[in-house]
Amino acid sequence: MSRILDQRILLLVISCLTRLQSTKVLSEWKKCGDQECETAMSRVQATTDYLGPDCRYLNFKAGEEIMVYSKLSRKNENLWMGSKGKDFGYFPKDAVKVEEVLIADEVEVLTKEADFLCLDGDQYTSE
Repeated sequence: MSRILDQRILLLVISCLTRLQSTKVLSEWKKCGDQECETAMSRVQATTDYLGPDCRYLNFKAGEEIMVYSKLSRKNENLWMGSKGKDFGYFPKDAVKVEEVLIADEVEVLTKEADFLCLDGDQYTSE
């Protein structure tokens, strides 16, 4: 019985560590097309398949079109945030090529905790 309890505690610890990692702030700053980051900045096309490490990331296949709404800056400039259809999330800028720039003048704003939560249906989750 003690061994089963030890295994459950280990699983609980691993689960908690995974949650903490998936909600960590990826950057304190981001660049957007407006102060609210509601305007699409560019349209890009995936050059490779991408499968993100958790639900904060956008998964896609080569050739798919993505609308970019923000780009992390300063600490983590290699991640952009965008959408394809109803899916929304971060992806590496090196996995796409810019097809059309919609906003040339970028505004740098502070990120919010909500920027790094997963959207599951109509509810935010932390994994």
